[in-house]
Amino acid sequence: METTNLNIRTDKEVKAAAERIFEELGLNMTTAVNIFLRQTIRENGIPFELRLDSPNAVTSAAISEGRKLAYDKTIKGYSNIADLKAALSE
Repeated sequence: METTNLNIRTDKEVKAAAERIFEELGLNMTTAVNIFLRQTIRENGIPFELRLDSPNAVTSAAISEGRKLAYDKTIKGYSNIADLKAALSE
């Protein structure tokens, strides 16, 4: 397979941040870009989201609470702001 060079310009901080993430994923910049390009061809568009999930404790708690509120049928919901304000002032 014949290879070619691809030169791109990006902010120094963006490159450094991406390299840190790729390193944690066991990749270097060249491999990560090649994965992206090959998947783009396969999917005929932007192909995937590759990221590290690392919400902090507050965010994790908010996500858990939100899921509980969304799926627990015993929790009262409000369809308008007036009813919510009335419930808060009780």
